[in-house]
Amino acid sequence: QVHLIESGGGLVQAGGSLRLSCESSGRAFSSYNMGWFRQSPGTEREFVAGIHRTGGSTYYADSVKGRFTISRDTAKNTVYLRMSSLKPEDTAVYYCAAETSGYYRTSSQLRHTDSYDYWGQGTQVTVSS
Repeated sequence: QVHLIESGGGLVQAGGSLRLSCESSGRAFSSYNMGWFRQSPGTEREFVAGIHRTGGSTYYADSVKGRFTISRDTAKNTVYLRMSSLKPEDTAVYYCAAETSGYYRTSSQLRHTDSYDYWGQGTQVTVSS
């Protein structure tokens, strides 16, 4: 069982920045592919960013590319999402997810919610205009 705990959400003005953190309880964190997703009321959960288990490859939704950065600290069992130049349309609940199979996954696979085994409870990000 893997528990993921997100933190760092809050209210920020447009143009501002936030850093989300997601700490994993899993003992094999270094073998997990990790992702960030978000969901607004009435919409489906959408991919935001992903990072390969080695940390060598990162993937982003077009809507956040150049503004968001995903990273991981294996020593702390934590994955981060640095968000800059925030826009009101970035307002959502942000979820951290772990893919724990240990098998190679393509960037296309890591963009889909079905690829992930464990999810955090979510953290609210609200961007005011």
